[in-house]
Amino acid sequence: MNVTFRQLQVFVEVAKTGNMTRAAEALHLTPPAVSMQVKEVEAQVGLPLFDRHGRAVSLSTAGEYFLVHAKRLLAALKEADDAMARLKRIERGRLTIAMVSTATYFVPHLLARFHEDHPGIDVKLRLAASREQLVALIAAGEADLAIMGRPPRELALRAEPFAAHPLAFVAPPDHPLLAVPQAPPEVLVRYPVIAREAGSGTRAAMERYFTEHRVAPTIAMELESSETIKQSVIAGLGLAFLSLHTISLEVQHGLLAVLDIAGTPLVRAWNVVHVGSRILSPAAEAFRYFLIERGEGFLAKAAFVGASGDAGASTPPPRTPGRAGAAQKA
Repeated sequence: MNVTFRQLQVFVEVAKTGNMTRAAEALHLTPPAVSMQVKEVEAQVGLPLFDRHGRAVSLSTAGEYFLVHAKRLLAALKEADDAMARLKRIERGRLTIAMVSTATYFVPHLLARFHEDHPGIDVKLRLAASREQLVALIAAGEADLAIMGRPPRELALRAEPFAAHPLAFVAPPDHPLLAVPQAPPEVLVRYPVIAREAGSGTRAAMERYFTEHRVAPTIAMELESSETIKQSVIAGLGLAFLSLHTISLEVQHGLLAVLDIAGTPLVRAWNVVHVGSRILSPAAEAFRYFLIERGEGFLAKAAFVGASGDAGASTPPPRTPGRAGAAQKA
């Protein structure tokens, strides 16, 4: 086959969007140009790669197989480009960072400080709707780095902790449990709990806490958004287990309060994650180094109210030998 990398990029974009017009907009091409490139690829392959449904398209069986190989080829090209850029010792280009929703409360602030030192790097953020989607982005090479709490075990990844991630139970500011110091975990069974969706890192941490303390509170609602959970708690619909990095504004304005429950806050770690076998671009390496060297200090200064009711710094995460640390087990 005599297929160009540009044609592969067009094919992958059409497969992602399912629409020639949207793919053309993303690639800054005209729809006829995109259609022509797709037909050229299909002619080279000798099989139809898409099923047409008016303006929409979907991958054929052959297209699904070809997409796997196209992504591999484009990933290999990016690795070659990154390797050459590393040899040139430049810090420019595009950096794609994938993250879980909880990280949106601090990653943009970190990026603002990173941009002060590296103004030539263009950063693109990809917000994963679920942990599974985040893992898929990393595996497909669609993100250089990922910010997450609980690294996946199913991939050969390098996960390095860069800051502590405290989680605790929160309630409306007039909740009766706020008057109870070091309340035992058993008191939680008296109140409904609003939880993150199954599979999220926050939900997994909460369930481990319940298992370790042998309590089984009633899960009144499952929601996929920390913002929606916070509003539900403010409305008095129940308690919630949330990252303290997500509630600083609500606590400062007296809309939420952190409960003093024994065994909390539960401190986990934020990790910067990438595929260990892939060479990081200079831009990705610079941001990884920035997180490990300065991420902990930044988040420690970020205001949040601990279980004792006083603003404080988070406990440092476990550090691994060496400056960057070694791969961490999930």
